[in-house]
Amino acid sequence: MPPLPVILFQSRCHMRQVSVLLFVLICACQPAEESSTPTLFENGVIYTMSEHAPVVEALLVDAGRIIATGDAQTLLDSAPEAERVDLQGQVVIPGLIDAHAHVRNLATMRLAADLTGTQSIEEIIQRLRALEANLTYGAWLLGRGWDQNDWANTDFPSRHDIDAAFPDRPVWLERIDGHAMWANSAALRLAGEETIQNSADPAGGLIVRDAAGEPTGLFIDNAEQLVSGAVPPYSEADLERGLEAALMEMARFGITGVHEAGADMAFLERVKRFIDEDRFTIRLYAMTEPGPSFDAYCNNHLIDYGDRLTVRSVKMYLDGALGSRGAALLEDYSDDPGNRGLLRTSPEDYRVLVRQALDCGYQVNSHAIGDAGNRLLLDTYEAAGIEPDQRHRNEHAQIVALEDIERHAKLGVIASMQPTHATSDMYWAEDRVGPGRIQGAYAWRSILESGGRLALGSDFPVEQVDPLLGFYAAVTRQDAASWPEGGWYPDQALTREEALRGFTVDAAYAGFQEESLGSLEPGKWADFVILSGDIMTAPGPDMLDVSVVETWLGGEQVYPVD
Repeated sequence: MPPLPVILFQSRCHMRQVSVLLFVLICACQPAEESSTPTLFENGVIYTMSEHAPVVEALLVDAGRIIATGDAQTLLDSAPEAERVDLQGQVVIPGLIDAHAHVRNLATMRLAADLTGTQSIEEIIQRLRALEANLTYGAWLLGRGWDQNDWANTDFPSRHDIDAAFPDRPVWLERIDGHAMWANSAALRLAGEETIQNSADPAGGLIVRDAAGEPTGLFIDNAEQLVSGAVPPYSEADLERGLEAALMEMARFGITGVHEAGADMAFLERVKRFIDEDRFTIRLYAMTEPGPSFDAYCNNHLIDYGDRLTVRSVKMYLDGALGSRGAALLEDYSDDPGNRGLLRTSPEDYRVLVRQALDCGYQVNSHAIGDAGNRLLLDTYEAAGIEPDQRHRNEHAQIVALEDIERHAKLGVIASMQPTHATSDMYWAEDRVGPGRIQGAYAWRSILESGGRLALGSDFPVEQVDPLLGFYAAVTRQDAASWPEGGWYPDQALTREEALRGFTVDAAYAGFQEESLGSLEPGKWADFVILSGDIMTAPGPDMLDVSVVETWLGGEQVYPVD
């Protein structure tokens, strides 16, 4: 895009005049072979997320980008040949960007048993039997999504709970947060039960044992590797099928961009292949993982692969999750004296990893749930001499000591947070950390008021894919039944504009993409979503009734499709 339109856009001129002039300049600068017929989307309520024209009625799109916004007649006068699309009063918002999610995991989850929402072990067994009906003998039963906090008995399950149902077929089930795994005895036998029995807890992991010292089948964080290595991998054909399902699901919920929180080489090569074949329907900002994928991309310095894949950051794990008591805390868990959680990466190893990433010029994005993990993140970033314009990130920033909250703004650390974590955890989170520490938990408002910046996401498939659920949670801090009345610690709620910014403009900023994504402004990609209702004005409970009607990426409709 030529620089002159950008300069004009940033001026203080009347927005309508600027938009029309932009259209003329952009069209004049396009090569003849790239000429196309513009499209005018009119008669809508369009929330642009632009400071200059926050709400307009029409949008002019050409060659995948926004040419102008404003009133329909002015835009039509500037482009009389435009094809016209009547929005019929529908609401349009920028394409939604999930700033922390796991497309790779969503794809594999769509190949396994979905255990989210299960209320008992018996219900889990039923879902596993349904999956088993489609498997050949000898295959493992895999699943994800169980959460013992939703059961009548909130104790961790054991292998014996499912051995009777599956005495010979190996079962390997991932907790909803991805930080605990549950195996049956058949799986332990294949993984080497005697070796596991005689193994010490690995650094950053826990083998849960019964009173006699026998492994129960529960493995926390880094201990999961003792069994996962025995699980046969999916075929490439299966993984492609899973990715196709994940892409369709994201488009259905208005997601046009995802910040992938941990991508290995195989996944990134699969994404590239989908891009080459023109079947990748999101823009992926990928965080590599320490090891081969980081080394490869750091050495090759790949930033963009077309306009659909960007690789310029690395994801690191500091601790586990609150639900499985693996989050690292400064003091004991309130409901488990003597337990302060786990550091999955030692402070020294973390310091080395951060230094390597900085030397490569990469953005550092670190997973930190507990207040000890969050303090280690901030201390290490500060000691490394990070600069605010480097936009390093705190992935989750979930339980933060009150004195550490303002350090995010001082260091320029972006808090990448997930609103639905608060409304999923609110039933038991205070039991874990007590009434004092909960004041710094899921503290979106405190981060903003201290001068920090938020990028919002879902962490799917830990949470549901639908970002409108995150919008609702951010604004109300309530569940779908409007509980609790007034919201859970409502002083930490966001305004609707703040919540939408977190999923659009500020998410784009967190990925260094604010010049091309995040708002509906001239020169940016035409990524937008048409909604069935107005999330910016609907009463609280009615926000949940709003659904995605259409999703557009680069001026092309990707949902619904024939």
